[in-house]
Amino acid sequence: MVLYPVMKHVVAPTARLIYRPTVEGLENVPADGAVILAPNHLSFIDSIVLPMVIKRRVSFLAKEEYFVGKGVKGALSRWFFSSLGHIPVRRGNGRAARDSLDTANQVLLDGGAFAIYPEGTRSLDGRLHRGRTGVARMALETGARVVPVGIIGTDKVQPVGKKLPRIVPVTIRFGEPLDFTRYEGMQDSLPVLRSVTDEIIYRILDLSGQEYVDAYQKTPVAA
Repeated sequence: MVLYPVMKHVVAPTARLIYRPTVEGLENVPADGAVILAPNHLSFIDSIVLPMVIKRRVSFLAKEEYFVGKGVKGALSRWFFSSLGHIPVRRGNGRAARDSLDTANQVLLDGGAFAIYPEGTRSLDGRLHRGRTGVARMALETGARVVPVGIIGTDKVQPVGKKLPRIVPVTIRFGEPLDFTRYEGMQDSLPVLRSVTDEIIYRILDLSGQEYVDAYQKTPVAA
């Protein structure tokens, strides 16, 4: 995994110098041990910005398309995302999604940090949408605490449909860790999963200042 140290110790410091992101509440991210980071999702670069400001390694779920491309471009994409520790997930396939969550759970059971977007996909209108319950199930199955994250401004850095990023202010706010061990053993209760997910989403809302929409964000055709 040669790429990760390069990204962490060369690319990330350079990017921080260029963009000078405002980071608040970083002390809320545990220095070690299992933790789930739960941010809102405005842009592709959210998965780059978040690890850029955190000292420890962070893994993400990433759409399967990044891992199955053909030719040189496909091979480079597969190498890039695999080297960063991203886990492929096939959207729209329940069994495949469950397998991806099992792999993510193992990262947490091994004491790692894992980031998952509760909305399930990027917001196309800038608003915060209803959360999907995967984040809640993960928290209850592993006992990991959840740190809500509010990301502000990345939709201006790389708007939908634009390939080249712009230099604009970005803010990342980390909330206090949420402990859901009181629901231990209740990961198969849909009302509990919904309650936990909503609590996480409302904390993200406080941090991001977005408008909330009580409806799922539709999966974009291309992201």
